[in-house]
Amino acid sequence: MKRIIIVGLLISFLSFSLYAQNSPEQWSLEKCISYAVSHNIDLKQKAQDLESRKVDLNTSKSSWLPSLNAGMSQNFDFGRSPSKTGVIVDQNSANSAAYLSLSIPVFDGLKIPNDIAARKLDLQAAVETLNKAREDLSVNVAQYYLQVLYTKEIQKISEMQVSLDSMQVNKTDLMVKAGKVPLSQLYDIKSQLATDEASLTEARNNYKLALLDLEQTLELERTGTSFDVITPETGDVVAKYMSSILPPDQIYSNAVLVKPQIKMQEYLLEGQKKSLKVAQAGYLPKLDFNANYSNGYYHYYNDEYANVSFSDQLKQNERKTLGLTLTIPLFNRFTVRNSVRTARINILNQQLAIENSKKALYKEIQQAYYNATAAQDKYIASGKSVDASLEAFKYAQERYDAGKSTVFEFNDSKTKYSKSLSEQAQAKYNFIFRAKILDFYNGVPIVLN
Repeated sequence: MKRIIIVGLLISFLSFSLYAQNSPEQWSLEKCISYAVSHNIDLKQKAQDLESRKVDLNTSKSSWLPSLNAGMSQNFDFGRSPSKTGVIVDQNSANSAAYLSLSIPVFDGLKIPNDIAARKLDLQAAVETLNKAREDLSVNVAQYYLQVLYTKEIQKISEMQVSLDSMQVNKTDLMVKAGKVPLSQLYDIKSQLATDEASLTEARNNYKLALLDLEQTLELERTGTSFDVITPETGDVVAKYMSSILPPDQIYSNAVLVKPQIKMQEYLLEGQKKSLKVAQAGYLPKLDFNANYSNGYYHYYNDEYANVSFSDQLKQNERKTLGLTLTIPLFNRFTVRNSVRTARINILNQQLAIENSKKALYKEIQQAYYNATAAQDKYIASGKSVDASLEAFKYAQERYDAGKSTVFEFNDSKTKYSKSLSEQAQAKYNFIFRAKILDFYNGVPIVLN
Protein backbone atom coordinates (compact mmCIF):
# COMPACT_ATOMS: atom_id res chain seq x y z
CA MET A 1 0.00 0.00 0.00
CA LYS A 2 2.82 2.41 0.90
CA ARG A 3 4.51 1.68 -2.41
CA ILE A 4 1.30 2.42 -4.28
CA ILE A 5 0.90 5.74 -2.46
CA ILE A 6 4.53 6.70 -3.14
CA VAL A 7 4.21 5.78 -6.82
CA GLY A 8 1.00 7.80 -7.04
CA LEU A 9 2.64 10.83 -5.50
CA LEU A 10 5.59 10.56 -7.88
CA ILE A 11 3.27 10.34 -10.86
CA SER A 12 1.32 13.37 -9.65
CA PHE A 13 4.52 15.34 -9.09
CA LEU A 14 5.88 14.44 -12.54
CA SER A 15 2.57 15.30 -14.17
CA PHE A 16 2.51 18.69 -12.45
CA SER A 17 6.13 19.33 -13.45
CA LEU A 18 5.44 18.48 -17.08
CA TYR A 19 2.40 20.73 -17.08
CA ALA A 20 4.39 23.59 -15.60
CA GLN A 21 7.09 23.12 -18.22
CA ASN A 22 4.70 22.87 -21.18
CA SER A 23 2.23 25.57 -20.14
CA PRO A 24 2.90 28.81 -22.04
CA GLU A 25 4.30 31.74 -20.11
CA GLN A 26 1.81 34.60 -19.82
CA TRP A 27 3.23 38.04 -20.74
CA SER A 28 1.59 41.39 -20.14
CA LEU A 29 1.90 44.27 -22.58
CA GLU A 30 4.18 46.10 -20.15
CA LYS A 31 6.50 43.09 -19.93
CA CYS A 32 6.58 42.75 -23.72
CA ILE A 33 7.51 46.41 -24.17
CA SER A 34 10.16 46.23 -21.45
CA TYR A 35 11.71 43.12 -23.00
CA ALA A 36 11.69 44.61 -26.50
CA VAL A 37 13.34 47.82 -25.33
CA SER A 38 16.08 45.81 -23.59
CA HIS A 39 16.81 43.43 -26.48
CA ASN A 40 16.08 45.32 -29.69
CA ILE A 41 19.20 45.54 -31.86
CA ASP A 42 18.24 48.85 -33.45
CA LEU A 43 17.92 50.41 -30.00
CA LYS A 44 21.30 48.99 -29.04
CA GLN A 45 22.83 50.62 -32.09
CA LYS A 46 21.27 53.95 -31.21
CA ALA A 47 22.60 53.52 -27.68
CA GLN A 48 26.06 53.18 -29.20
CA ASP A 49 25.45 56.41 -31.12
CA LEU A 50 24.71 57.98 -27.76
CA GLU A 51 28.00 56.70 -26.39
CA SER A 52 29.74 58.20 -29.42
CA ARG A 53 28.25 61.61 -28.59
CA LYS A 54 29.61 61.24 -25.06
CA VAL A 55 33.06 60.62 -26.50
CA ASP A 56 32.74 63.75 -28.67
CA LEU A 57 31.82 65.78 -25.59
CA ASN A 58 34.79 64.41 -23.66
CA THR A 59 37.08 65.27 -26.58
CA SER A 60 35.77 68.83 -26.63
CA LYS A 61 36.23 69.25 -22.87
CA SER A 62 39.80 67.97 -23.18
CA SER A 63 40.64 70.91 -25.43
CA TRP A 64 41.34 72.95 -22.28
CA LEU A 65 44.10 70.57 -21.26
CA PRO A 66 47.75 71.38 -22.05
CA SER A 67 49.45 69.90 -25.06
CA LEU A 68 52.66 68.18 -23.96
CA ASN A 69 55.16 66.76 -26.44
CA ALA A 70 58.65 65.33 -26.25
CA GLY A 71 61.20 64.52 -28.93
CA MET A 72 64.74 63.37 -29.59
CA SER A 73 67.13 63.63 -32.54
CA GLN A 74 70.53 62.24 -33.52
CA ASN A 75 72.61 63.86 -36.31
CA PHE A 76 75.98 62.98 -37.83
CA ASP A 77 77.97 65.58 -39.83
CA PHE A 78 80.91 64.74 -42.09
CA GLY A 79 83.48 67.14 -43.56
CA ARG A 80 82.20 70.56 -42.64
CA SER A 81 79.88 70.80 -39.66
CA PRO A 82 78.78 73.46 -37.16
CA SER A 83 80.62 73.80 -33.90
CA LYS A 84 79.02 74.69 -30.59
CA THR A 85 79.73 78.34 -31.34
CA GLY A 86 77.96 78.12 -34.67
CA VAL A 87 81.10 78.38 -36.80
CA ILE A 88 81.38 75.95 -39.70
CA VAL A 89 84.61 74.00 -39.41
CA ASP A 90 86.25 71.05 -41.14
CA GLN A 91 85.46 68.25 -38.75
CA ASN A 92 83.22 65.27 -38.29
CA SER A 93 80.75 65.52 -35.45
CA ALA A 94 77.72 63.96 -33.82
CA ASN A 95 74.90 65.82 -32.13
CA SER A 96 72.25 64.35 -29.78
CA ALA A 97 69.30 66.55 -28.79
CA ALA A 98 66.11 66.22 -26.75
CA TYR A 99 63.24 68.57 -26.05
CA LEU A 100 60.01 68.89 -24.06
CA SER A 101 57.32 71.42 -25.06
CA LEU A 102 54.11 72.51 -23.33
CA SER A 103 51.29 74.62 -24.81
CA ILE A 104 48.13 75.78 -23.04
CA PRO A 105 45.31 77.74 -24.71
CA VAL A 106 44.63 80.94 -22.83
CA PHE A 107 42.09 82.56 -25.14
CA ASP A 108 40.72 81.16 -28.38
CA GLY A 109 37.86 83.51 -29.13
CA LEU A 110 35.52 81.41 -26.92
CA LYS A 111 35.73 78.57 -29.44
CA ILE A 112 36.27 75.83 -26.84
CA PRO A 113 33.41 76.75 -24.44
CA ASN A 114 30.98 77.12 -27.36
CA ASP A 115 32.13 73.82 -28.85
CA ILE A 116 31.62 72.12 -25.48
CA ALA A 117 28.11 73.58 -25.29
CA ALA A 118 27.38 72.36 -28.83
CA ARG A 119 28.55 68.83 -28.01
CA LYS A 120 26.36 68.80 -24.88
CA LEU A 121 23.35 69.72 -27.01
CA ASP A 122 24.25 67.02 -29.54
CA LEU A 123 24.33 64.55 -26.66
CA GLN A 124 20.88 65.65 -25.48
CA ALA A 125 19.57 65.34 -29.05
CA ALA A 126 20.98 61.79 -29.20
CA VAL A 127 19.16 60.98 -25.95
CA GLU A 128 15.87 62.15 -27.46
CA THR A 129 16.58 60.19 -30.64
CA LEU A 130 16.92 57.07 -28.50
CA ASN A 131 13.70 57.95 -26.64
CA LYS A 132 11.88 58.36 -29.95
CA ALA A 133 13.06 54.93 -31.08
CA ARG A 134 11.85 53.45 -27.79
CA GLU A 135 8.43 55.05 -28.21
CA ASP A 136 8.11 53.81 -31.80
CA LEU A 137 9.03 50.30 -30.69
CA SER A 138 6.48 50.47 -27.85
CA VAL A 139 3.71 51.40 -30.29
CA ASN A 140 4.78 48.61 -32.64
CA VAL A 141 4.74 46.06 -29.83
CA ALA A 142 1.31 47.26 -28.66
CA GLN A 143 -0.06 46.86 -32.17
CA TYR A 144 1.17 43.27 -32.45
CA TYR A 145 0.02 42.52 -28.89
CA LEU A 146 -3.53 43.66 -29.66
CA GLN A 147 -3.44 41.66 -32.89
CA VAL A 148 -2.72 38.57 -30.80
CA LEU A 149 -5.68 39.36 -28.54
CA TYR A 150 -7.91 39.83 -31.60
CA THR A 151 -6.89 36.53 -33.22
CA LYS A 152 -7.32 34.79 -29.86
CA GLU A 153 -10.89 36.08 -29.65
CA ILE A 154 -11.59 35.06 -33.25
CA GLN A 155 -10.36 31.57 -32.34
CA LYS A 156 -12.82 31.45 -29.43
CA ILE A 157 -15.65 32.50 -31.76
CA SER A 158 -14.67 29.72 -34.20
CA GLU A 159 -14.61 27.24 -31.32
CA MET A 160 -18.11 28.40 -30.36
CA GLN A 161 -19.33 27.79 -33.91
CA VAL A 162 -17.93 24.26 -33.94
CA SER A 163 -19.50 23.59 -30.55
CA LEU A 164 -22.90 24.82 -31.78
CA ASP A 165 -22.58 22.71 -34.92
CA SER A 166 -21.75 19.61 -32.87
CA MET A 167 -24.79 20.17 -30.69
CA GLN A 168 -26.99 20.61 -33.75
CA VAL A 169 -25.62 17.45 -35.35
CA ASN A 170 -26.72 15.50 -32.28
CA LYS A 171 -30.11 17.21 -32.20
CA THR A 172 -30.64 16.72 -35.93
CA ASP A 173 -29.70 13.06 -35.65
CA LEU A 174 -32.37 12.59 -32.99
CA MET A 175 -34.88 14.52 -35.10
CA VAL A 176 -34.11 12.34 -38.14
CA LYS A 177 -34.63 9.18 -36.07
CA ALA A 178 -37.90 10.63 -34.80
CA GLY A 179 -38.97 11.35 -38.38
CA LYS A 180 -39.30 15.09 -37.84
CA VAL A 181 -36.77 16.13 -40.52
CA PRO A 182 -35.34 14.40 -43.60
CA LEU A 183 -31.91 12.70 -43.56
CA SER A 184 -30.55 15.35 -45.94
CA GLN A 185 -30.63 17.94 -43.15
CA LEU A 186 -28.27 15.78 -41.08
CA TYR A 187 -25.83 15.67 -43.98
CA ASP A 188 -26.15 19.43 -44.41
CA ILE A 189 -25.41 20.20 -40.77
CA LYS A 190 -22.46 17.78 -40.82
CA SER A 191 -21.15 19.59 -43.90
CA GLN A 192 -21.43 22.89 -42.04
CA LEU A 193 -19.58 21.35 -39.09
CA ALA A 194 -16.73 20.34 -41.40
CA THR A 195 -16.62 23.85 -42.87
CA ASP A 196 -16.51 25.48 -39.43
CA GLU A 197 -13.83 23.03 -38.29
CA ALA A 198 -11.71 24.17 -41.25
CA SER A 199 -12.35 27.79 -40.23
CA LEU A 200 -11.29 26.92 -36.68
CA THR A 201 -8.04 25.43 -38.00
CA GLU A 202 -7.40 28.63 -39.93
CA ALA A 203 -8.21 30.75 -36.86
CA ARG A 204 -5.78 28.74 -34.73
CA ASN A 205 -3.09 29.17 -37.35
CA ASN A 206 -3.72 32.93 -37.51
CA TYR A 207 -3.36 33.07 -33.74
CA LYS A 208 -0.03 31.23 -33.90
CA LEU A 209 1.16 33.56 -36.67
CA ALA A 210 0.15 36.62 -34.62
CA LEU A 211 2.13 35.21 -31.67
CA LEU A 212 5.08 34.62 -33.98
CA ASP A 213 4.94 38.21 -35.24
CA LEU A 214 4.97 39.45 -31.65
CA GLU A 215 7.85 37.14 -30.71
CA GLN A 216 9.89 38.34 -33.69
CA THR A 217 9.19 41.96 -32.80
CA LEU A 218 10.40 41.26 -29.27
CA GLU A 219 13.39 39.36 -30.75
CA LEU A 220 12.41 36.59 -28.38
CA GLU A 221 14.19 33.29 -28.94
CA ARG A 222 11.23 31.02 -28.16
CA THR A 223 8.83 28.70 -29.91
CA GLY A 224 5.19 29.60 -30.35
CA THR A 225 4.08 26.94 -27.85
CA SER A 226 5.92 28.45 -24.88
CA PHE A 227 4.69 32.01 -25.14
CA ASP A 228 1.30 33.63 -24.70
CA VAL A 229 -0.15 36.97 -23.71
CA ILE A 230 -2.40 38.00 -20.86
CA THR A 231 -5.93 38.88 -21.92
CA PRO A 232 -6.94 41.97 -19.95
CA GLU A 233 -10.42 42.51 -18.57
CA THR A 234 -11.79 45.04 -21.03
CA GLY A 235 -15.30 45.41 -19.62
CA ASP A 236 -17.07 48.46 -20.97
CA VAL A 237 -14.41 49.51 -23.47
CA VAL A 238 -15.94 52.88 -24.32
CA ALA A 239 -16.32 53.91 -20.68
CA LYS A 240 -12.85 52.62 -19.82
CA TYR A 241 -10.96 54.42 -22.59
CA MET A 242 -13.22 57.41 -23.19
CA SER A 243 -10.89 59.66 -21.16
CA SER A 244 -8.20 59.15 -23.82
CA ILE A 245 -10.33 60.74 -26.54
CA LEU A 246 -9.27 64.37 -26.13
CA PRO A 247 -9.46 67.19 -28.72
CA PRO A 248 -6.41 67.40 -31.03
CA ASP A 249 -5.48 70.92 -29.91
CA GLN A 250 -5.39 69.86 -26.26
CA ILE A 251 -3.22 66.83 -26.99
CA TYR A 252 -0.92 68.83 -29.27
CA SER A 253 -0.30 71.55 -26.69
CA ASN A 254 1.10 68.88 -24.37
CA ALA A 255 2.75 66.72 -27.04
CA VAL A 256 4.82 69.58 -28.44
CA LEU A 257 6.44 69.93 -25.01
CA VAL A 258 7.13 66.26 -24.26
CA LYS A 259 7.54 64.36 -27.53
CA PRO A 260 11.19 63.44 -28.14
CA GLN A 261 11.16 64.22 -31.88
CA ILE A 262 10.39 67.88 -31.10
CA LYS A 263 12.86 68.11 -28.21
CA MET A 264 15.53 66.52 -30.40
CA GLN A 265 15.02 69.14 -33.13
CA GLU A 266 15.15 71.96 -30.57
CA TYR A 267 18.42 70.66 -29.12
CA LEU A 268 19.86 70.44 -32.62
CA LEU A 269 18.84 74.07 -33.26
CA GLU A 270 20.57 75.28 -30.12
CA GLY A 271 23.59 73.22 -31.11
CA GLN A 272 23.68 74.91 -34.52
CA LYS A 273 23.64 78.30 -32.80
CA LYS A 274 26.64 77.28 -30.72
CA SER A 275 28.36 76.03 -33.88
CA LEU A 276 27.88 79.49 -35.36
CA LYS A 277 29.79 81.00 -32.43
CA VAL A 278 32.49 78.38 -32.91
CA ALA A 279 32.84 79.48 -36.53
CA GLN A 280 32.85 83.19 -35.59
CA ALA A 281 35.73 82.52 -33.18
CA GLY A 282 37.93 82.24 -36.27
CA TYR A 283 37.80 86.05 -36.62
CA LEU A 284 39.35 86.64 -33.17
CA PRO A 285 43.00 86.46 -32.05
CA LYS A 286 44.34 83.40 -30.23
CA LEU A 287 46.61 83.52 -27.20
CA ASP A 288 48.61 80.47 -26.06
CA PHE A 289 51.03 79.98 -23.18
CA ASN A 290 54.17 78.03 -24.13
CA ALA A 291 56.90 76.36 -22.10
CA ASN A 292 59.91 74.57 -23.60
CA TYR A 293 62.93 72.71 -22.36
CA SER A 294 65.76 71.48 -24.62
CA ASN A 295 69.19 70.00 -24.20
CA GLY A 296 71.91 68.41 -26.36
CA TYR A 297 75.30 66.69 -26.54
CA TYR A 298 78.05 67.40 -29.10
CA HIS A 299 80.91 65.08 -29.97
CA TYR A 300 83.76 65.93 -32.40
CA TYR A 301 85.92 63.34 -34.09
CA ASN A 302 89.33 65.11 -34.19
CA ASP A 303 92.17 66.07 -31.91
CA GLU A 304 91.83 69.83 -32.33
CA TYR A 305 88.73 70.13 -30.14
CA ALA A 306 88.44 68.60 -26.70
CA ASN A 307 85.03 67.05 -26.10
CA VAL A 308 83.34 68.14 -22.89
CA SER A 309 81.93 65.29 -20.83
CA PHE A 310 78.30 64.24 -21.30
CA SER A 311 77.20 65.31 -17.79
CA ASP A 312 78.88 68.71 -18.10
CA GLN A 313 77.29 69.34 -21.49
CA LEU A 314 73.84 68.51 -20.11
CA LYS A 315 74.40 71.21 -17.47
CA GLN A 316 75.75 73.74 -19.98
CA ASN A 317 73.47 73.16 -22.99
CA GLU A 318 70.05 73.07 -21.34
CA ARG A 319 67.57 75.73 -22.42
CA LYS A 320 64.32 76.74 -20.66
CA THR A 321 61.75 79.00 -22.28
CA LEU A 322 58.45 80.50 -21.11
CA GLY A 323 56.36 82.68 -23.38
CA LEU A 324 53.04 83.75 -24.84
CA THR A 325 52.07 83.40 -28.48
CA LEU A 326 49.46 85.73 -29.97
CA THR A 327 48.02 84.72 -33.33
CA ILE A 328 46.06 87.41 -35.18
CA PRO A 329 44.07 86.21 -38.22
CA LEU A 330 44.51 88.57 -41.16
CA PHE A 331 43.53 86.59 -44.24
CA ASN A 332 42.58 82.92 -44.37
CA ARG A 333 41.27 82.56 -47.93
CA PHE A 334 37.68 83.29 -46.72
CA THR A 335 37.63 80.01 -44.78
CA VAL A 336 36.19 81.58 -41.63
CA ARG A 337 33.68 83.70 -43.55
CA ASN A 338 32.36 80.69 -45.44
CA SER A 339 32.22 78.63 -42.24
CA VAL A 340 30.08 81.36 -40.67
CA ARG A 341 27.81 81.45 -43.72
CA THR A 342 27.39 77.68 -43.60
CA ALA A 343 26.55 77.81 -39.89
CA ARG A 344 23.85 80.45 -40.52
CA ILE A 345 22.36 78.30 -43.29
CA ASN A 346 22.32 75.29 -40.98
CA ILE A 347 20.42 77.35 -38.38
CA LEU A 348 17.77 78.33 -40.91
CA ASN A 349 17.42 74.75 -42.12
CA GLN A 350 17.05 73.52 -38.55
CA GLN A 351 14.37 76.14 -37.82
CA LEU A 352 12.47 74.88 -40.86
CA ALA A 353 12.95 71.30 -39.66
CA ILE A 354 11.38 72.18 -36.29
CA GLU A 355 8.44 73.86 -37.97
CA ASN A 356 7.97 70.85 -40.26
CA SER A 357 8.18 68.41 -37.32
CA LYS A 358 5.54 70.35 -35.39
CA LYS A 359 3.21 70.41 -38.38
CA ALA A 360 3.72 66.68 -38.92
CA LEU A 361 3.03 66.03 -35.23
CA TYR A 362 -0.21 68.02 -35.31
CA LYS A 363 -1.27 66.22 -38.47
CA GLU A 364 -0.58 62.82 -36.86
CA ILE A 365 -2.58 63.80 -33.76
CA GLN A 366 -5.51 64.95 -35.88
CA GLN A 367 -5.51 61.69 -37.81
CA ALA A 368 -5.21 59.68 -34.60
CA TYR A 369 -8.14 61.57 -33.07
CA TYR A 370 -10.47 61.02 -36.03
CA ASN A 371 -9.39 57.37 -36.28
CA ALA A 372 -10.18 56.94 -32.58
CA THR A 373 -13.62 58.55 -32.81
CA ALA A 374 -14.44 56.50 -35.92
CA ALA A 375 -13.30 53.32 -34.14
CA GLN A 376 -15.47 54.24 -31.16
CA ASP A 377 -18.56 54.71 -33.35
CA LYS A 378 -17.86 51.45 -35.16
CA TYR A 379 -17.51 49.57 -31.89
CA ILE A 380 -20.81 50.94 -30.58
CA ALA A 381 -22.53 50.02 -33.84
CA SER A 382 -21.01 46.53 -33.76
CA GLY A 383 -22.47 46.01 -30.27
CA LYS A 384 -25.94 46.78 -31.60
CA SER A 385 -25.34 44.39 -34.49
CA VAL A 386 -24.34 41.62 -32.08
CA ASP A 387 -27.48 42.12 -29.99
CA ALA A 388 -29.72 42.01 -33.06
CA SER A 389 -28.01 39.01 -34.65
CA LEU A 390 -28.11 37.13 -31.33
CA GLU A 391 -31.85 37.54 -31.08
CA ALA A 392 -32.23 36.42 -34.68
CA PHE A 393 -30.03 33.39 -34.03
CA LYS A 394 -32.01 32.39 -30.92
CA TYR A 395 -35.23 32.61 -32.92
CA ALA A 396 -33.75 30.58 -35.80
CA GLN A 397 -32.45 27.96 -33.36
CA GLU A 398 -35.86 27.59 -31.74
CA ARG A 399 -37.53 27.20 -35.15
CA TYR A 400 -34.92 24.66 -36.26
CA ASP A 401 -35.21 22.64 -33.05
CA ALA A 402 -38.96 22.58 -33.55
CA GLY A 403 -38.51 21.36 -37.13
CA LYS A 404 -40.07 24.53 -38.59
CA SER A 405 -37.02 25.73 -40.59
CA THR A 406 -34.27 24.27 -42.72
CA VAL A 407 -30.63 23.82 -41.83
CA PHE A 408 -29.74 26.54 -44.34
CA GLU A 409 -31.81 29.10 -42.46
CA PHE A 410 -30.21 28.03 -39.20
CA ASN A 411 -26.68 28.19 -40.64
CA ASP A 412 -27.33 31.56 -42.20
CA SER A 413 -28.46 32.99 -38.87
CA LYS A 414 -25.50 31.41 -37.04
CA THR A 415 -23.05 32.74 -39.63
CA LYS A 416 -24.43 36.27 -39.31
CA TYR A 417 -24.15 36.06 -35.53
CA SER A 418 -20.53 34.84 -35.61
CA LYS A 419 -19.69 37.48 -38.21
CA SER A 420 -21.11 40.20 -35.96
CA LEU A 421 -19.04 38.86 -33.06
CA SER A 422 -15.89 38.91 -35.22
CA GLU A 423 -16.60 42.46 -36.35
CA GLN A 424 -17.18 43.50 -32.75
CA ALA A 425 -13.86 41.96 -31.68
CA GLN A 426 -12.04 43.73 -34.48
CA ALA A 427 -13.74 47.03 -33.65
CA LYS A 428 -12.98 46.63 -29.95
CA TYR A 429 -9.25 46.10 -30.32
CA ASN A 430 -9.01 48.73 -33.02
CA PHE A 431 -10.66 51.24 -30.68
CA ILE A 432 -8.34 50.26 -27.82
CA PHE A 433 -5.30 50.70 -30.06
CA ARG A 434 -6.49 54.08 -31.34
CA ALA A 435 -7.16 55.24 -27.78
CA LYS A 436 -3.67 54.12 -26.73
CA ILE A 437 -2.19 56.06 -29.66
CA LEU A 438 -3.80 59.23 -28.34
CA ASP A 439 -2.37 58.44 -24.89
CA PHE A 440 1.01 57.98 -26.55
CA TYR A 441 0.88 61.45 -28.10
CA ASN A 442 -0.27 62.87 -24.78
CA GLY A 443 2.83 61.49 -23.06
CA VAL A 444 0.95 58.68 -21.24
CA PRO A 445 2.72 55.28 -21.18
CA ILE A 446 1.07 52.52 -23.22
CA VAL A 447 -0.45 50.07 -20.74
CA LEU A 448 -3.46 47.75 -20.65
CA ASN A 449 -5.19 47.45 -17.30
